[in-house]
This record gives sequence, C-alpha cells and structure tokens, in this order.
Amino acid sequence: MIIQKTENSRISMFDPQNFSFGNIFADHMVICEYENGKWGDVKVVPYGPIPFTPAMMGVNYGQACFEGMKAYKDKDGQVFLFRPEKNFERINKSAKRLAMPEVTEEMFLDGLKALVNIDRDWIPQGEGNSLYIRPLIFATEEALKARVANKYMFAIVATPAKMYYTEPVSVKISDHYSRAASGGVGSAKAAGNYAASFYPTQLAIEEGYDQIIWTDDATHEYFEESGTMNVFVRINDTIYTPPTSEKILDGVTRDSFIQLAKKRGFTVKVEPIKVKDVVEAQKDGTLKEVWGVGTAVVTTVFQALGYKGNKLELPRLSDEESFAVTLKNDLVSLQTNLTEDPFGWRVLVEKNILETV
Repeated sequence: MIIQKTENSRISMFDPQNFSFGNIFADHMVICEYENGKWGDVKVVPYGPIPFTPAMMGVNYGQACFEGMKAYKDKDGQVFLFRPEKNFERINKSAKRLAMPEVTEEMFLDGLKALVNIDRDWIPQGEGNSLYIRPLIFATEEALKARVANKYMFAIVATPAKMYYTEPVSVKISDHYSRAASGGVGSAKAAGNYAASFYPTQLAIEEGYDQIIWTDDATHEYFEESGTMNVFVRINDTIYTPPTSEKILDGVTRDSFIQLAKKRGFTVKVEPIKVKDVVEAQKDGTLKEVWGVGTAVVTTVFQALGYKGNKLELPRLSDEESFAVTLKNDLVSLQTNLTEDPFGWRVLVEKNILETV
C-alpha cells in the first residue's frame, strides 16, 4: 500500500457541532486502478479531484456501484468499523452483476482501515455521529462504445455524518413506479438504481410526502423497499420484513435488526408483505409501526402512509413502546461500544503509525 499524507489538512475547518451530512470530506481517499486485467497498487492520497473526460464509460454506460458503511468513535476515542466483511461481499456481488472486476479482500479491508486510521480525527463523537464511508467501483476507460470497459477505479471517500432524519416521516406507497424488476439489478447497489428513484420520489415530495415505499413491478401488491432503505412492518407484536431477492437489497442494517430482534425474543417473520394487509391492519388498529433501516439513516419511523389518495396515520408510540426505537438503540449501543458484542460485529481500527512515501 502506498500512503501519501496530506500537507494541508482541512480538519481545522470542520466544526463537529455544525455540519451537514455528505457535504464535507475527510482529508484522504483511497484509489486503486484496474488496467490490463489486474488491479494496481492501493493508494491512500489527499482527497481531491481526479481528471476524467465526458467520454468516460462509467458516465455513459452506467458501470458504477458503491457501498455505504460507517466508522464510530467510542467515549474513549477508540474507533470501530461495523461488519465490514458484509460490505466487501456485497460490493463484489454488485460488481459481478455489472460485469466489473471484483476487488480483493486485502484491497477493500486494508484500504478501508488505513483511511479510517489516518482520518480518525474526522470522526465526530456523540449520539448519532459517525464517519460515513463510501467505497465505489466505476469504469474509467475513455471510449464511446457500448461494451464492458477495460479500465476501472476502486475508490473510498469519507464524510462526517449525523442523524439523517430527526423526526418521523410520511411515505407514499407506490402504485405505479417500481425500484426494480425481476432479472434486473435491484439487489446490486448500482448507481443507476438511485438515479431511477429520484423522479418518483420527487413526485411524492410534491404531494407532501418525504419518501416512497416501493412495491413489486408486476402487481404493486407487495412491499419491497422504502426509499433507499429496507422496510419493516409491525402488526400487533410481530415484525415482518420482505425476503431479499434479485429485486431487494440485502441490507447490512436489515440483517442486524433481524438478529437483534430475535435476541430480544421478538417474533420476526421474513415473508412477503401485502399492501392490502398493511392497509387493513391500519384500519382495524393492529398496525403498530412501519419503519425503514439503512446505514445512512439507521432507523426512520414512519408517521403516515399515503395510498390511493388517502393518508393513513400511524400510532405515535413512546420510545419504550416502539420496537423500532428499541432495536435502533440496541444497534447504536453495540456500534459505539456501549454494550457487549455477542455477534462479533465490531472491528477495532488500530491506531497505527503509517509509513508515507
């Protein structure tokens, strides 16, 4: 690994009490180039622009995928990653589906740890705070040819993060647009999936909603995801979430919630969720909660569902009554080293003296 430490740190410009998510970046980034059928050296370099032209194939033909993960700092200043091997596995699944070269475990995990270590001062402490980390792979070959590219870049950038949503949100159940289709790329974190979601979300926002619950492309009768999150539904005291598939992302936070819920003794059913069952449960009073989970948001509780012109209000539960809040607190406490880790999910990032070149 080649490490080039910045001579012009911007950390003095970062106010951990006053910043917005995703708009300020840590001092360094990881880059690694793929050419002639193999990956080159992993480099940790100062964060900044990379020269590309509009003919870059990743921009024209969409060969691009990414991951979302976080680093956390505990009260003693120790830094932890959370289940990074899951993100490594998933970025390679995405890359394979988009006909891009897979990265090695050494590239991904060693580059990740080196970046987090060198930029550990950028990780804000406190409730809801973390360093959001974005590994990505994209085609860099300069050619206007609709084919698999021959050149790629693997990169990792990082940005300080805080709570995404501070209040419950209202979501519209989609009865026309879909996030993914059978045989498509819904299970990959493909950049194009997010671009395709923006227009329907914009329409929902114009109707007074914050996000969308995506339904299946064939019938629009089943829940799939919510915005950029996996979705959970609580009817009475049973938690439901759709099974992962080629249309539904295998979320790390989703899997963590399921395991934490089972550890608490909650009943969890991983099975298709019918829209009509949720609507009927809201009407008869058995629908207790609907929420979304994801790395960036952790947990977002929904206060209302929009469906076919009607706004269905959800119960306002106390934190003690809410399964969503209980599981979120369990997860965050584990991530930030406030509780024991019976699953072995926390990964300590050692404070190393890095050799620079």
